[in-house]
Amino acid sequence: MAEQPARTLRILVVEDDTETLLATMELLELLGHRATGVRSAEAASDRFLEGFFDLLFVDLNLPGLSGMDLVKKLRSRERLPVIVASGAGPRFQELEHVIWLHKPYTTEQLQDALSQCCSGRASGTSSRPPDP
Repeated sequence: MAEQPARTLRILVVEDDTETLLATMELLELLGHRATGVRSAEAASDRFLEGFFDLLFVDLNLPGLSGMDLVKKLRSRERLPVIVASGAGPRFQELEHVIWLHKPYTTEQLQDALSQCCSGRASGTSSRPPDP
């Protein structure tokens, strides 16, 4: 299995598809992190406690409030690293300083994104998904 992280992250995972949410949380936990999952941006906003989570892992296309709107809302309260996992291409002009994972992503791509967050590079770098 993968190398254990240098630091355990507390990650808020926002994904409306139940199977994807459970699989993502399981993978994050196997990688040595603590994951809390919710199925909507509204639930994430309600569960979000300033200083409690180290990272937001969010899908863009959510029912109701979008993932993009959630990032903007939470970042108005606290500056935290964000990984966006989406099948859609990144919207760099609308959402800056995030790490993008193109669905479906590999365990190695997820590990790389988490490493970027741990090293602090997420606050100043956006990474494009691979070309299909």
